[in-house]
Amino acid sequence: MRTKILMTLTAALVALAAAPAVAHADPHQHDSIRYASIKSCAGKEEQPKPCGGWRLVMHSGEQMTLRDAQGVALDAKGKSTRYLPAAIAVSGNGQRVAYFTKTGRLAVRTLGGGVKLLPKDALPRIGQAEVTLVLSDDGGRLAAVFSGEKPRATRVFDTATGARLGTVPPDLNLQGFSADGDEVLATVEADESITDLLVYSDAGEQLHRATPPQVVAANGPQALAADGRTVANLVQGDKPELVLYDLESDQVTDRKKIKLPAGDLDMIDWTGDTQVTLHLVRSLTNSTKATIVQIDTRTGAVKIRDRYTVLKDTFVFAACGG
Repeated sequence: MRTKILMTLTAALVALAAAPAVAHADPHQHDSIRYASIKSCAGKEEQPKPCGGWRLVMHSGEQMTLRDAQGVALDAKGKSTRYLPAAIAVSGNGQRVAYFTKTGRLAVRTLGGGVKLLPKDALPRIGQAEVTLVLSDDGGRLAAVFSGEKPRATRVFDTATGARLGTVPPDLNLQGFSADGDEVLATVEADESITDLLVYSDAGEQLHRATPPQVVAANGPQALAADGRTVANLVQGDKPELVLYDLESDQVTDRKKIKLPAGDLDMIDWTGDTQVTLHLVRSLTNSTKATIVQIDTRTGAVKIRDRYTVLKDTFVFAACGG
């Protein structure tokens, strides 16, 4: 359950995160958001900077502009940062998008539906570029992760009501929501060379903590299944493998060698009880290309779900997760 703001060749920053679901939207049945993009313009000394508004690129090829969304990030005092994009996230099913409005409120928009404004005090007073937004696959949950010098706990919200459900400790690195959105997966550096995996409920209760083997810990990102205990990750290289790990038993439960198209792994999400979806991205000389593949965890069979080329004038883009 990760939505990620990805660097293109014209950008020089930023990474966010979004994720999967048991019931995943099929873009061929009805239109959904493929990714959000903000345009790149030349700044001083030709340094690229974001400009204009966030654009939603649909699976149908259509584009729409989020006219109420803040494009260029504002700092904590409400002044433009000029060279940083405001936070945005797309749900894994491509049906919801979270963003800052031009009035500074945090909002979640549903395709073909309304806009839910979160309370004015939903977030601390902090620059918009210091916030990473993460939506669950169905967009029912939203996490706000904060960077900056002052440690701040991650806040988890119910997007239907706008209510804050709980918090996750600030020293954890959020990986995303579980496939059904009820839990979040996080990592923490427990020692110099040890990485622990943790699962919290959306209300902020710690459910699991384990020190996985290196084949899991050293090959992030990781994704959490709907059962709240099964973690999937990809070992990349010449002979890629899909690895499944059980947090409760602290055991690697399966390893399958798979064949993948070209691209660097950007996101991994559970999109079914026995299905994991990968987002593979290639940054070429004049373009950024994405390939989305589905893997059957029982057989290791790989199916290409989607391919696209990101708009050439993109500064950064935020893809849907699963």
